[in-house]
Amino acid sequence: MLELLAATDIASELLERTASTPDVLRAVQLSLAPAFLLVGIGSALNVMVQRLTWVAGRIERLGEQSEEGESAHLRAELDWLCERRRRVRKAILFSTAAAVVISVVIAVLFVSAYIEARIGTIVAVLWTLTMALLITGLVSFLRETLLASSGPRNLGR
Repeated sequence: MLELLAATDIASELLERTASTPDVLRAVQLSLAPAFLLVGIGSALNVMVQRLTWVAGRIERLGEQSEEGESAHLRAELDWLCERRRRVRKAILFSTAAAVVISVVIAVLFVSAYIEARIGTIVAVLWTLTMALLITGLVSFLRETLLASSGPRNLGR
């Protein structure tokens, strides 16, 4: 019975803390910039996934052709496409990790409006981690686009 009363006290305290419109407004305002970053990461991920889909489809089509007879040209293009796929997958991995971490930042910022603890250092570390992951993902994607623009090597052109 005491546990039920304690849970009721916690719930009523939580309701009391979250009932303040200015506190909710402040929490939403704090979470706005990271939310916009999350939208940007999502847009970049969309482009990366489309790129990966195209590369994977091309590898499948070339794989079917290679069953008929493999040439040096075909092998070079397959190697080139596999390297592109590896780089874009790495870009997606790091960008997705950045999206996850920035989502945690949004949650922490929202919760911070209702708790007494000082969590600014945690937010700063998570924000820095998000930027590091995002930069790593974008650099991987840049490397993939540079590789794509160079074309497959050893094609005899």
